[in-house]
Amino acid sequence: MKYQKMYEAGDKMITLIRDDYDLLQMLGSFGISLGFGDKTVREVCDAQGVDCYTFLAVVNYRINGSAEPESHDQVSVPTLMHYLEASHAWYLEFQLPFIRRELQESLNPDDSLGQLIMRFYDDYAHEIRRHMHYEQKTLFPYVDALVAGQPTGDYSIETFSRHHGAADKKLRELKLLIIKYLPHDSFHNNKLMAALHDIYANEEWLHQHAMVEDHIFVPAIRRLEQLARQNDVTRNISDMVFRGGSQQADALSEREKDVVIGVVQGMANKEIADHLCISTNTVITHRRNIARKLQIHSPAGLTIYAIVNGLVDISSVKL
Repeated sequence: MKYQKMYEAGDKMITLIRDDYDLLQMLGSFGISLGFGDKTVREVCDAQGVDCYTFLAVVNYRINGSAEPESHDQVSVPTLMHYLEASHAWYLEFQLPFIRRELQESLNPDDSLGQLIMRFYDDYAHEIRRHMHYEQKTLFPYVDALVAGQPTGDYSIETFSRHHGAADKKLRELKLLIIKYLPHDSFHNNKLMAALHDIYANEEWLHQHAMVEDHIFVPAIRRLEQLARQNDVTRNISDMVFRGGSQQADALSEREKDVVIGVVQGMANKEIADHLCISTNTVITHRRNIARKLQIHSPAGLTIYAIVNGLVDISSVKL
């Protein structure tokens, strides 16, 4: 069910729970404890050290399904990281074992089909654990480094985004196997119905969790990466200005300087190649070497570099 209401900081926290009790698990993942009385969302978040904007962004997206935050710039990445890490811990340490116990109690241990169902579930659980452990060991440390302003290497949020997806195919197959092929006596049937209900709820939780990562977390990290790249350019330009730009200019070959001048003048790679009587592939190789040597990747950065190092006159540059 999709809700139309968008919750705001002035709404009472108890209203959110009354409207959708599934938010109780979310409160725990944000580190919000119960006992908040009639306080507003803002008052509860402030009292418990949770960024209110980020909390509401996740709440409204989870409830409405497509209500992305108005500004990803305002999302608190540390708050979101805490939420995601705590959600993983809850799912791996509580939810997966809980459903496994339910299935075990509802299946006949002497039934070979029941044993196959348990093996199927264990394969599914292994896949989920592998995916979440990857995020914990690779993605989250990368984001921590971004937040701290430290070098981030070759990894990027796009690497995660391209390979991201909830491992839900096995879960769908598991539901179908149970529904189609596991008749039981009334006692076991009731237990199996309860386990199946929780599996459906589990599938919906996983889907919503993946959507929060894709539509709130990933855009926020893209913004961090953009800021980090801008800071790198600024730092490199500062180095050129204050540490002797001519030494860096000398690090380029004469042909590489010619390529820089062509880029600054707005030429495409083929135009530079024709102007210098070299191949387009050679121009591309020169540009890669220039980027490697200077750690400057944008035409704007190369323009400032060329001006600082006297390769072009500022009056000849179109700003």
